[in-house]
Amino acid sequence: MTDMTPNIPEVVAEVRARFEAYEAALEVKDVDVLDATFWESPHTIRYALHENGYGFDQIHAHRVARPQGPGIKEERRRLEILTLGRDWAVVNLEFKVRGRELIGRQSQTWARFPDLGWKVVAAHVSTVSETAFW
Repeated sequence: MTDMTPNIPEVVAEVRARFEAYEAALEVKDVDVLDATFWESPHTIRYALHENGYGFDQIHAHRVARPQGPGIKEERRRLEILTLGRDWAVVNLEFKVRGRELIGRQSQTWARFPDLGWKVVAAHVSTVSETAFW
C-alpha cells in the first residue's frame, strides 16, 4: 500500500522550496527554471490566463513568447500546500491581481519522479472578481 500521510514536514519543505523557486523565476522570466519545474512530457497541462498549454512543448513556447515584466501578482492572499506521502503534492495560491479588482487563483499538481525529482504535471491559473468573495 502506498503511504498517503498528509503533510510530512520535510516533504512540505521540499515542495515549498520548489514552488518559491518557480515563483521567483516567473518574476524575472527565467525560462530555464520555469521549464525545469514542469514535467517534460506531452501529458503535462498548464491552463493559464491567456493560453492553454497541452504538453511541455506548448507550455515552453508560451513561456518564451510571454513578455518580460513584473507579473500579475500584486499580493499573496493565501498559500496552501498539501502533500500526500512523499511523492504527491498540490499547491494552491490565492493572490491579488496587480492593478485590477480581481483575485487570482493558481493551482499546481506536483509528482516526485525517481529520476527527475519534483515536477509540476498539471497547473491552472484563473481569476475571479474580488466582489465574488464573501
